[in-house]
Amino acid sequence: QVQLLESGGGLVQAGGSLRLSCAASGRTAAMGWFRHAPGKEREFVAATTWSGPTTYYGDSVKGRFTMSRDNTKSTVYLQMNSLKPEDTAVYSCAAFLTVQSVGSLVPDYWGQGTQVTVSS
Repeated sequence: QVQLLESGGGLVQAGGSLRLSCAASGRTAAMGWFRHAPGKEREFVAATTWSGPTTYYGDSVKGRFTMSRDNTKSTVYLQMNSLKPEDTAVYSCAAFLTVQSVGSLVPDYWGQGTQVTVSS
């Protein structure tokens, strides 16, 4: 069983920054971040494997968000810069049990989600 514990989030003004953290317990192959805004479909934000050098980003966050990992702590981070009001959403950490499942963008486990609100 995999458990994901998120932290971070909150209220920030447009142009500001926030950092989210997600600590994973249990064996996983890859981790990701998704977001869900009211009235919109869930959106892929970023994903990375624990072993590979590549991190994948959704088009709307490229160049502004950075996903990193600390393998020693089994923790991933999402550094969000130049935040915009349209970034307002519930951000959820996700875990993939196989590298192949990253391609489908269908995680095996979800975190509880954390609210990020960007004011204009």
